[in-house]
Amino acid sequence: MSTSVRPSSGGAVRRWLLQGLHRPGHRHGPHHRGGAEHEQVTHRQHRWWQVMCLTGVDYFSTLGYQPGIAALVAGALSPVATLLLVALTLFGALPVYRSVARQSPHGLGSLSMLERLLPGWRGKLLVLFLLGFVATAFIVTITLSAADATAHVLHNPFVPEGLAGWQVPVTLLLIAALGAIFLVGFSEAISIAVVLVAVYLALNAVVVGTALVHVAGEPQAVTDWRNVLSADHSGPLAMVAVSLLVMPKLALGLSGFETGVAVMPLIKGDVAERIRGARRLLTTAALIMSVFLITSSFATTVLIPAEEFEEGGEANGRALAYLAHEHLGDWFGTAYDLSTVAILWFAGASAMAGLINIVPRYLPRYGMAPDWTRATRPLVLIFTAVSFTITLAFGAEVEAQGGAYATGVLALILSAAVAATLAAAVRRQRRAALAFGLVSAVLGYAMVANIVERPDGLVIAILFSTAIVVTSLISRATRSTELRVTSVTLSDEARRILGEVGDIRFIANEPDSRDQGEYIDKAREAWELHRLRSTETPIFLEITISDASQFESELRVTAEERHGYRILKAESPSVSNAIAAILLHVRDETGRLPHVYFHWAEGNPIGALLRYLVLGGGDIPPLTREILRQAEPDVKRRPVVHVG
Repeated sequence: MSTSVRPSSGGAVRRWLLQGLHRPGHRHGPHHRGGAEHEQVTHRQHRWWQVMCLTGVDYFSTLGYQPGIAALVAGALSPVATLLLVALTLFGALPVYRSVARQSPHGLGSLSMLERLLPGWRGKLLVLFLLGFVATAFIVTITLSAADATAHVLHNPFVPEGLAGWQVPVTLLLIAALGAIFLVGFSEAISIAVVLVAVYLALNAVVVGTALVHVAGEPQAVTDWRNVLSADHSGPLAMVAVSLLVMPKLALGLSGFETGVAVMPLIKGDVAERIRGARRLLTTAALIMSVFLITSSFATTVLIPAEEFEEGGEANGRALAYLAHEHLGDWFGTAYDLSTVAILWFAGASAMAGLINIVPRYLPRYGMAPDWTRATRPLVLIFTAVSFTITLAFGAEVEAQGGAYATGVLALILSAAVAATLAAAVRRQRRAALAFGLVSAVLGYAMVANIVERPDGLVIAILFSTAIVVTSLISRATRSTELRVTSVTLSDEARRILGEVGDIRFIANEPDSRDQGEYIDKAREAWELHRLRSTETPIFLEITISDASQFESELRVTAEERHGYRILKAESPSVSNAIAAILLHVRDETGRLPHVYFHWAEGNPIGALLRYLVLGGGDIPPLTREILRQAEPDVKRRPVVHVG
């Protein structure tokens, strides 16, 4: 009888948490036979209108709370302010994201555009900073949607009045359920989204249509609304001016555009068809939402008493649900509540999915997060805990979280507008650059105004950004001696040179003028320090630093003969990593153990370490040796490093 040892509970839990960390076909480092492979993530693709429903659960679900918040912050001016928001949507955000879709067809969005347009550490640090606002937008999407779903549950007439004070516990329960679903595994998102969006939009069409019929049948209500407008504002220009002041608070109605770009890989077809589908998706969603925003804002403002929008009022956070119960009865209103709760909860699922896709997409690739962040479950636990904290901080109040949500949404759209402006400027499309620049200015005003009025969103974003940057830099330092080269490719000339020598001996050389004197001096130095004679046919190995801010890279090694010396050369973000990777690859390809020769560098070792972390250079010999030691634990198979 054979027996097996059961793993400890800690080991079992760790394996469960990190399940899916290493994807099939992924190889770690060039010392594995065959080199590293690019992972090809495949998705089941769908028609553009089906994918629209996936982004629509975030975008369309804002109808659950947007009309109520608009009436609360703008009062009788709500329809006018909403009209300006729609104008910004159709003539600002929509053109910007249609441009982003064309330039980022693989779903990487505006952050990747900024990363390309601002190479090096500038782009990396900007992306890290913006990730704080991304986290704010998505986390508050989860907490705000759950809070509004709770409001729809607790205000339903069939729910016992004794649960009226359970806003925070019920919201936390919804967030916990969301986290639990992702811990188990979430699939068939688009099929669910199509059903939810179809039912929700149909019910909203019934509610808004019924409300407009009541408005038409109550002309006195419209007259009263117009009288309030005339009494509070001297004329149309004054109304527009005040609407511009409150419009930033309504930016919640702009959510969903970044998600619309992120889901582009799910659209059926090749790249060109994907871009066309994404543009149809964005345009159709914006038009549908614009119609609902204008009509719902007008109907709720005219038909619902102002006091009902206040905290504790029946329309607080659920204006359209109020009209559904008021004009279509409690049974239809309950169906509307259930549909709203479902789509709001699923909007949180969309946000959670966005978070667990964005973090592995950027931070590990920068070397600025531990490798376990590639696994889903640890991230779900972290984001759920943060959502709990935000919910408790805001008391699960919908309106209280509006400013934070608007800050995150505006930051995302502003970054997209700036990216579109810079891209147009690079292509010398002056009119497009001017138009996108104007949109950027308007969005910049809206973001600043929102932050001045309600700075809590900026505070949350700064906390997220600071945590991300600090954690990232610490992670980058602690992972500095990992083998970061994903693949090595030797040119035919490089293979020929390696095949013509016996023992493989590399002289590490930092290329300067690359004249004959440089190589003569380096060869003399190799003799003086290592007694390495020219008859031993050494090969110069030269690494040129490319973008030092990159963490992982692919190496293409070329070769040449110059001034009678044989030279292998490559470009890499890190000299030490490149040399170690080439040594391991040459060992695996030739079956011979290579040697590399250095001389000690002068200078402060701490300064050298900082130069390595930031500039990719530094004290090369000890770093190369440490990278090799970690990559190849077998001393007999480890390439030999000589330092003199």
